[in-house]
Amino acid sequence: MLHRRPLVEFLLAERPENLLVVTGLGSSTWDVTAAGDDPRNFCFIGAMGQAAPFALGLAIAQPDQRVLLITGDGELLMGLGSLATIANQAPANLCVVVQDNGAYVETGGQATATAGVTDLEAVARGAGFVNARTVTEESELEGLRQDIYQSPGLMFVTIKIEAEALPLAFPHSFDGAVAINRFQNVVLGSDT
Repeated sequence: MLHRRPLVEFLLAERPENLLVVTGLGSSTWDVTAAGDDPRNFCFIGAMGQAAPFALGLAIAQPDQRVLLITGDGELLMGLGSLATIANQAPANLCVVVQDNGAYVETGGQATATAGVTDLEAVARGAGFVNARTVTEESELEGLRQDIYQSPGLMFVTIKIEAEALPLAFPHSFDGAVAINRFQNVVLGSDT
């Protein structure tokens, strides 16, 4: 299994200018923030289950930008129906990456459904994602970053990671208005 922080650092290491990143709350937010503050990141702090619908709306509204959702299995499971909506809308500029550790690490490590029989790649395929895969080893990362950045079409990737509690890395602001205004200024190219 892979480790969260090095994985996210790898995924964002050669980030193109047009890549907007949305994170699910909790570990995904801490991991993206630990990789480096960037105003092109929108990091959820609350609203569990809402990162995927937000990323879908962003991808539809900004078709010339690439949108990468980095979220966890627990956050995605909370809003699992969003996969069907995303697949039916099928924005060609959206990639969903799920860091799947099979646990709610933020609240004590309770098992998620993916620790049992639930297979998120199979769920995504069932929802209508044609391009879906599961990564379990570092050797499978070869080419993944380029696919995320450049492959046309909707994409879903589950990456199996260790369930590990790491130090929190806080985003630029916990104030929702400040965070969305900062992100909106970057997305819309405004300095106000």
